[in-house]
Order: sequence, then C-alpha cells, then structure tokens
Amino acid sequence: MAEAETQPTMKAIAVAHANRGGPDKLVAKAVPKPGAPGGYDVLVRIKAASVNPVDIKVRAGTYDDYPDYYTRVPRPDQICGFDGAGLVEAVGPDVRALAPGDAVFFSGSPVRQGSDAEWELVDSRSVAAKPERLGWAQAASMPLTWITAWEALVERLEIRKGEEAALLIINGAGGVGSMASQIARHVLNLPVVTTTASRPETQSFSKEMGATHIVNHRQDLKPQIDDLNLDVRLKYIFITHSTDTYLATCAAVAAPFGKVCSIVQGKIPMYGTEFMAKSLTFVWALLGTKPYYGVDAESHGRILKQLKELVDEGTVKCTLRQTLRMDVPGLRKAHEIIEAGGSIGKIGLLVPEDGTAFA
Repeated sequence: MAEAETQPTMKAIAVAHANRGGPDKLVAKAVPKPGAPGGYDVLVRIKAASVNPVDIKVRAGTYDDYPDYYTRVPRPDQICGFDGAGLVEAVGPDVRALAPGDAVFFSGSPVRQGSDAEWELVDSRSVAAKPERLGWAQAASMPLTWITAWEALVERLEIRKGEEAALLIINGAGGVGSMASQIARHVLNLPVVTTTASRPETQSFSKEMGATHIVNHRQDLKPQIDDLNLDVRLKYIFITHSTDTYLATCAAVAAPFGKVCSIVQGKIPMYGTEFMAKSLTFVWALLGTKPYYGVDAESHGRILKQLKELVDEGTVKCTLRQTLRMDVPGLRKAHEIIEAGGSIGKIGLLVPEDGTAFA
C-alpha cells in the first residue's frame, strides 16, 4: 500500500484559538501551507507585515467588532497580520491582473489566515502592485490604515474634494489618523484639518502628515477649538481613539448637520447631547465589512492602486516609524508597544533573509 502524502507545512507565528491572551501567547508554529490558489486567490510569499491595534484584540480574544467573529476564524491556530507585502508565487484560474513574481501589497480578510507566516492566500481583488518607492516593510505598513481612512473620509463621511469645510481627527499621530490627515489635505484638499496630539513629537508628526491645526487631547477640546476661530464650518469629525470619551465633545463642537465617523468600539451615548439638536449624523467605518460580507470585492484593490500612484508621485508619505524582525521576539515586542499606547505611525515586521524568520 502506498504511503499517504504528507501535507506540506510552513513556518508561522500564531495564537491558539483556545489559548488567547497576552503577547506571550504568540508562538512559532509549523502549520499547513496553503494549497494551490483557486478562483480569484493568489498565493503570496510574505516579505513583510505590520501590526495594527486589531491584531492585539484578536490575539487577546477581545475583538468584538463582529458579533460572530471567533466562530468564523481559522482553527486550531490563528495567524494574525492584517497587512502584508510580498511576491506572488501562484495565481488562481480567475486572476487576470497579476502573475507569479509580481511584487504586491495588500490588506487581507479578517477571517482568513494572516501575514505573520511564510505564505498567505489573498483575494487578488484586494491586492495591488507594491509602490516602487517603498521597501517591503514600508509597503506592508500602509494598506489597512490607508483603506480605513479612505473609506471613513470618502465613503462614509462623503467629504467632497475641495469642499470649504473643516475636519477634526481624534488621534492624529496614530496609524489611521496620520493617513486620514494626508487624504484630507493632499487628496481632498480640505482647507482645515485639525488633529489632536499632546506631545511635541506627536504634534510635529501630525503636522508633517498634513494637519493645519493641533489641539491637545489632554485638555478640554472645545475651548481650544473655539480659540482657533476657524473661518470654515467644522462639518466633519473622525474618531480613531476612545469613542465614548469624545462623543459629547464632538456633539458640542460640530456644526449643525455635521457628520461624525468612528472606527473604535463604544456604547455611543448620544441622547442628552447636542447630537439630536444639531441633526448630526453618526456612522461607523470598518475595513473588514466588505470582505466579511462579500460586498464590493474589488474596492480595496482599487483603493490600493490609487495609493501606489500617490506614493510613487510623492503626494503621500509612508507612516512607518519602526521596523522589527519577523520572529517571535520581534512580533511580541510590536504587540507590546501598541498595547502600551502612545506609539507614532506604524510598526513593520521585516522577514530576514538569513532563514531565522518566524522562529
């Protein structure tokens, strides 16, 4: 009798579904290598990934943006990493725009295995050619934050290019906030982009990313915004940190008929504030909604293709501020930095070429 074929494995850093918790739960694993891609999928050899706050929540078992999230994720081990960059190794039969050898960057599905591994299967419709001006870690640091900011400002808040209006971004120095500042100023050409930042280094970074005004979130925001004497209406507010903490303030400073968008969990206590009196609109923005529900599959790829052009022409800057090795100590450290709060920009994980990655 012929021996059964052994399924190929790959190296990865994963968390056991039944053993979630702190960064120490991230461990090196030998897991099944993805098979040949089908349909619109491409198999990507990972060269770099990055870490986002969502990775921390997924690892800890506290991610609740979707009511049934943990019933849909891979088992018994889940590989985090929602950003990636690498080389296409194989393509599915329905893929037309990509070929083996192409250098790409992408943000993957929230319920498939992620980029903290040697290989990843990704829907080609959410993939774009890597910007030529960027290295692997730089490219891997941009997709999730850019798509999130783009969907929030352009699709959910529906800000019009060149509109005579002001935008307030809560947490301007974070990964999403710094991308939103660039979109607002350099793509949508808003005249006023005010961000919150408290430290000299975060204030400087936020201005570098496009902020026209800075207010200190450690002090009452309303009098600071009043003192700016803006000559355009504060019509839009984008919350990227602590929704419940800032919602009453947003209601107080927003212009009547304004819009507020958040990407952060909260109970949304609107009643008894000016939300109703001003006829304000509140809307969520969640990058995973489209892949999670199978809606507008080509959207993320289109957004990233535009990002590539903007980066290569010098309009948009990369927000990577720290690069670590893609190994267990490096990934754990990245999780610890983000979990501690106060980080600036993005943290990338670069796959070393010496064969010690994912260990």
